[in-house]
Parts: sequence; C-alpha cells; structure tokens
Amino acid sequence: MMGFPEAIAFMALVIGITSIAGIGLDAYKHRLTNRERELELQARLAEAQSQKGVSEAAQLEQRLRVLERIATDKRGKLAAEIEDLRERADAR
Repeated sequence: MMGFPEAIAFMALVIGITSIAGIGLDAYKHRLTNRERELELQARLAEAQSQKGVSEAAQLEQRLRVLERIATDKRGKLAAEIEDLRERADAR
C-alpha cells in the first residue's frame, strides 16, 4: 500500500512528465507551422517566377530565407524579424 509521501511523489512525477510532454509537443507544433509556411512560400515563389516576374519572386525568396533561418534558429531571436516582415507586408 502506498503512503501519503509516495502518493505525492507519484503525482509530482505524473505532472512533471505531462508538462515535459506538453512543452515538447508545443515545440514540435511550432516547427511544423514554420515548415508549412516555408513550403507555402516555396510554392508561391515557383508560381511567381513562372507567372509574375522577378520582383515578386525576389521578395518571396527573401521571406523564404527568413523562414528558413527561423526554422533552424534555436534561440528564437529571429522571431522579431519575421514579425517585422509581416507588418511590412500588411502595411502594403
């Protein structure tokens, strides 16, 4: 039979494992979201190069490079850069 201290320790272990799993899944979701955006921009880049010319393709290529840097950045310092790009795109 489990005593009170063992029950508290078991509950702490379950909560800890659940928290770690949640953090890991959130990071994985973030990575998938960035990968999805990257693939979408690659598709738009290919379409723009074939239909609309070089100027839009260059802009999309620049955004794609930023997303690639974000996807590989482990510190998250580039998140501000992507937000700046979004604000500029929304301003247009």
